[in-house]
Amino acid sequence: MGKTIAQIPKQDRPREKLMAKGASALTDQELLAILLGKGTAGTDVMALAAKLARVMDEKGLNVKGDDLTQLQGIGQAKASLLLAAIEFARRRIKPEGLKIESSADVLPLLRHYADRKQEHFLCASINGANEVMNVRVVSIGLIDRSPAHPREVFADPLTDRACAVILAHNHPTGTLQPSEADIATTRRLREAGELMGITVLDHLIFNRNNHFSFLENGITF
Repeated sequence: MGKTIAQIPKQDRPREKLMAKGASALTDQELLAILLGKGTAGTDVMALAAKLARVMDEKGLNVKGDDLTQLQGIGQAKASLLLAAIEFARRRIKPEGLKIESSADVLPLLRHYADRKQEHFLCASINGANEVMNVRVVSIGLIDRSPAHPREVFADPLTDRACAVILAHNHPTGTLQPSEADIATTRRLREAGELMGITVLDHLIFNRNNHFSFLENGITF
């Protein structure tokens, strides 16, 4: 179980850490804790932020007010603040309109998953203009034990009317080289995508410092 805000040394608490090291040094949970401000009588702000991070992972940029207020401790006021912050950032940075020339161009939208303790399997929807429409978490866990099923991977890209996808997952520790299970899963997803008219452009494996591209390394899938 994670630490409560009171158990974290003052200099390492989200607000103090942000002012000392900059926003990029904070995890998603810490950033959300700052936006939430405080928890509730029964839920510490860090625990509430962790629950909220899971919702944000699942919904991506399509998160709605009802997705947030279903969490105990988040009412309309906090949900409104969060949605306003997301929309403000979207208008300034426009991640869903990021035009890519290579699959590695999506890495800035993925790097914040590098510090997760479990592997996160991600899918970026790409439109016909090679623009990123959305990035979502498909599954969490070891890819060779819980392979991503085509149904879950392509459900949202179909809704997005995507022309292509870029797959990715983080490696918290160890080599970035793909396993046989990684390759087999990618091949199965490519074949499923072909049936639906959605091209799997690449599969990226990444950590905080580097990445491995199936396409760039000539891995046929």
